[in-house]
Amino acid sequence: MALVMTSGPAGEPVSLAEVKAHLRIDGTDHDTYLGSLILTSRLQIEAALGLALMTQSWRMTLSAWPTGRIMPIPIRPVTAITGLALLAPNGTLTPLAMTGIVLDPGPPPVAIAPRTGWPAALPEGDRIALDFTAGYGSTAATVPAPIRHALLLLTAHWFEHRDPCETGPSASIPHTVSDLLLPYRSHRL
Repeated sequence: MALVMTSGPAGEPVSLAEVKAHLRIDGTDHDTYLGSLILTSRLQIEAALGLALMTQSWRMTLSAWPTGRIMPIPIRPVTAITGLALLAPNGTLTPLAMTGIVLDPGPPPVAIAPRTGWPAALPEGDRIALDFTAGYGSTAATVPAPIRHALLLLTAHWFEHRDPCETGPSASIPHTVSDLLLPYRSHRL
């Protein structure tokens, strides 16, 4: 399975002005660096939790049809299945009928295939491409407040701890950030 973001979010869950107010920074000297930290913090949180914070489009490719009729989607919350196709080695997409595909938002989110209508086997070298949209919404206000606060804290932490000796296993995410994100972790039974 491979995942590729086909369209990123239109903005960030916290603004530069919010981060500057949190850090009590006036002026524009750090704006570029803070913008980079906001992006990096969002990506860190999304990767750690398997979340899309703001509306994003993704393509998941599989090398074989899933066992049964269930296609697990590793990013949540999924809001829509937008396409299904066969992806040839040369990049050509052959759309498949989406009739009967059902989105079960989970957790975990899954696409449930119809009982019939999919080819029994994939043509040589082809992959399955499932396009979907994920995220809490298209505005910062749709992202849960604890996640937004964790993003502010993580951005501030990285702004205040720039020393490269903090990279690697000795670097840690502040416990407060981890605690704020705990309810949003994906749990497996």
